[in-house]
Amino acid sequence: MIPRQLEATVNRLAKGLPVITITGPRQSGKTTLARETFSDHEYVSLENPDNQQLATVDPHAFLNLHSGPTIFDEAQRIPTLFSYLQETVDRTNTPGQYVLTGSQNFLLLKSISQTLAGRVGVTYLLPLSYRELPNASLRPSSIEDFIVKGGYPRLYSSELRASDFYASYLRTYVERDVRDELGVRKIADFRKYLTLCATRIGNIFSDSTLASESKISANTASAWLSILESSFITFRLQPYYKNYGKRLVKTPKIYFHDTGLASHLLHVRSGEQLLRNGELRGRFFENLVVSEIVKQYYARGDEPRLYYWRDSNGKEIDLIIEQADRIRYAVEIKASRTRDVHAFDTMCSLAQDMGLEPEQRIVVYGGDEAVQTKLGRFIGLQHVNELVD
Repeated sequence: MIPRQLEATVNRLAKGLPVITITGPRQSGKTTLARETFSDHEYVSLENPDNQQLATVDPHAFLNLHSGPTIFDEAQRIPTLFSYLQETVDRTNTPGQYVLTGSQNFLLLKSISQTLAGRVGVTYLLPLSYRELPNASLRPSSIEDFIVKGGYPRLYSSELRASDFYASYLRTYVERDVRDELGVRKIADFRKYLTLCATRIGNIFSDSTLASESKISANTASAWLSILESSFITFRLQPYYKNYGKRLVKTPKIYFHDTGLASHLLHVRSGEQLLRNGELRGRFFENLVVSEIVKQYYARGDEPRLYYWRDSNGKEIDLIIEQADRIRYAVEIKASRTRDVHAFDTMCSLAQDMGLEPEQRIVVYGGDEAVQTKLGRFIGLQHVNELVD
């Protein structure tokens, strides 16, 4: 198993809380992490029909059968079980007694909020970050190759081609999660909507515009976007809320948690192909950097407070990282491997209004070296974890 940064957080929470959840997208390594971290726990899959039946028909008997430390995999399959788990953990109050995994965040967290609030540590496991690939033998030869390959662990533990993996992944996700569990019937329209989301990466995202292009209602588009977010396919970056006397754009931007899936949807099959499309390369590199920072926060058990800033005159800062209700870093993202000091222009022009000192101005670029200048700091992808401090 490739070591995951989340392991330390899960172990920390298990020392103080009776229930730990590990949720995230399909194939992100949740079961592997749970079984490796809690090797002394019994493992019970709730996808097993026999387990499902007993847990549904006689939950008391089911929990008596699994009364010791236990991992319940795909726990959202039996939402009624959570009320009975509450009775057990209130009676025993044993730290780390139950570990719940699930790939449907909406269903899992709905059950948790209704029954296990205050008793559970919630964690999120996303696909591998660039930093989690421990050595050069696993890392793709270029950042562009990593963008196209993505971070799903199976791609690094087997000889499976990325195109084959994502084709199978989409079939399983759409047919099982989206249709069977969440009740979406217009599957072809949903696939089209998902692909259109990939074309919008790093751009202002309008529900109504995308609904019109997808030929679906605005309400349907909103519901489908909620599905994509709750199943860790996409996320939105909200505009920064402090205007500093400017008229600001107030519409969010959209990103994918995994650039490999987005690449597959747009039929980008190699890093070389991405390099030949400068506009797409820039937006996908931006997506990669933003998603890497999100992964770093989740691995620590923290909620990311990330925004972008754009005024009505088109001045933009790609990423604002906020801590304690103030700007910690302002970040520009440039895919070029060449350091260009003009990348600091917007941040410098807004420095006085925003209170940005040179050490708060960051340019993440496609190169490797970290270089401090009088205007701010250049860093490569491998250093973005330093922004989560």
